[in-house]
Amino acid sequence: MSTVAEKRGFLAVLWDYLTTVDHKKIAILYLVSGGFFFLVGGIEAMLIRIQLAIPDNDFVSAGLYNELLTMHGTTMIFLAAMPLLFAFMNAVVPLQIGARDVAFPFLNSLGFWLFFFGGIFLNLSWFLGGAPDAGWTSYASLSLASPGHGIDFYVLGLQISGAGTLIAGINFLVTIINMRAPGMTYMRMPLFTWSTFVASALILFAFPPLTVGLFLMLFDRMFGANFFDVTMGGNTIIWEHLFWIFGHPEVYILILPAFGIFSDIISTFSKKRLFGYAAMVFATVLIGFLGFMVWAHHMFTTGLGPTANAIFAVATMAIAVPTGVKIFNWLLTMWGGSIRFTTPMLYAVAFIPSFVAGGVTGVMLASAAADYQYHDSYFVVAHFHYVIIGGVVLGLLAGTHFYWPKMFGTMLNETLGKITFWLFLIGFHGTFFIQHFLGLMGMPRRIWKFLPNQGLDLFNMISTVGAFFMALAVIVLLYNVVITQIKNVRVGNDPWGDGRTLEWAIPSPPPYYNFKQLPLVRGLDPLWIEKMEGRKEMTPAEPLGDIHMPNNSFIPFVMSLGLFIAAFGAMYQVDWRASDGADYVWSIPVLIIGMLITIGSMAVRSLKDDHGYHIHKEELMDDHDDKGGRE
Repeated sequence: MSTVAEKRGFLAVLWDYLTTVDHKKIAILYLVSGGFFFLVGGIEAMLIRIQLAIPDNDFVSAGLYNELLTMHGTTMIFLAAMPLLFAFMNAVVPLQIGARDVAFPFLNSLGFWLFFFGGIFLNLSWFLGGAPDAGWTSYASLSLASPGHGIDFYVLGLQISGAGTLIAGINFLVTIINMRAPGMTYMRMPLFTWSTFVASALILFAFPPLTVGLFLMLFDRMFGANFFDVTMGGNTIIWEHLFWIFGHPEVYILILPAFGIFSDIISTFSKKRLFGYAAMVFATVLIGFLGFMVWAHHMFTTGLGPTANAIFAVATMAIAVPTGVKIFNWLLTMWGGSIRFTTPMLYAVAFIPSFVAGGVTGVMLASAAADYQYHDSYFVVAHFHYVIIGGVVLGLLAGTHFYWPKMFGTMLNETLGKITFWLFLIGFHGTFFIQHFLGLMGMPRRIWKFLPNQGLDLFNMISTVGAFFMALAVIVLLYNVVITQIKNVRVGNDPWGDGRTLEWAIPSPPPYYNFKQLPLVRGLDPLWIEKMEGRKEMTPAEPLGDIHMPNNSFIPFVMSLGLFIAAFGAMYQVDWRASDGADYVWSIPVLIIGMLITIGSMAVRSLKDDHGYHIHKEELMDDHDDKGGRE
């Protein structure tokens, strides 16, 4: 009997997560799936480093190495870093602005499932004839000539996943503009909300160029359109422009939310209001604005000419200024503060010198003349890993420890957290600091093996040992998560004790409606203001009344599944054309069935009257937050 009950309970939970439109549960879906892809990308990275541990190694073949290299970069950028940031955006931003949910809960669910099915589709390439092998940038000269279906998986998988990201970006823009609680003016929003706002605006403008480029590549590979084929009148460099007009703002889409997480952590554990709040806000906006003006610094060696190179070099150096403003403001927030070195704060303190190192090498690469020497060497690999790991991944690890109690109602073990921190930090610097020198010594990036007696042996071995330290850190973090959830020791509203913003004013995890009454925001750090006046809860901005909530929906899952099915039909169309239908005549029906599922789901959504439901105030008065999960 108990087994049946447990099975029914599991199925009920599974159905709840498949159909949920609650931003807090969608945050958990993003966290779990992004965490899974982070592990996949990490395994790919470890295989790369094992191959490069010793000279003339044959651990993996040259072809498999290209696939590992491509999938590591693609997975980490699109399928790990982005969704993990969306996990924290979903979990925290509606709470920080005093909203009951995001503006479009249905679209929030659709955005997740599109990302998820796009990511699964891309990784199925490993089992269906080989993964993409043209680098994560998939430059047209390589990708057009790539045999098999690897690049087709890349193009279609990123199209599906990218549509989900674009939907999510629009959703957060509208949420922050329209859903703020009474008194929550723009200049009272926490820095994490501000950075989410700017990153969402970047998504809105950066993803369409990628979408266009992927469509053109789709037509080139499947229908012989020749947009990028130089021998047929196309232009290979156009792909580089389209990719990097997306690709460089993407760096800021990733790093700005991490900046926001660090801003809130440093303010919280220094027990001080963020120094220069207005300057931080304007610096965030300026970084977003300048991020669109620097893409061609990836293309200094393609022959754009001295004028274009000079303009993009100056713009690239200019973007260091608002970043420097943020660095000094973080330092001045800590200056004179009552600092507590919790696990999140350790990550925040370590982030500053790590990210500055990445920024300094960025300015070096911005010099077009010098870039001719650095370009396509391991110096560039070291630079962008210092930015992405030293900025984004440290931010994700800090956010995981900081917001875990708010998301799950339990506190990760601090001792294990600090062990994770030191292992990861030592491993990170051990892996990538030495790669600057490998690059200066002439080691090209994307190289499969190097020969003995080139002077590269020791530094490559040190780099690989550092990678094992990082892998060990991730294993300790996973162990920490498991034992924390098994012990299930519940925490209160403000488990850190120094919470300043609205998310720490409600139970952990929050009830499904977030706020019984919308809070009245009376300044920056609204909860801190209430604490200073001796109140433990936020002053309500409205009387207790009925709350309107959206219904769960299975349609986003089905809509995304339809595109997933259609992508297979579209991809095998190539073979069908080539073999006169002998083997792949089923591909057209598969394409049609998939599109009918998606379009049919859209029609059902459009024609169905779904007005949600109301929680009556009598229920709220009796409610002891059982549904919110607090014990």
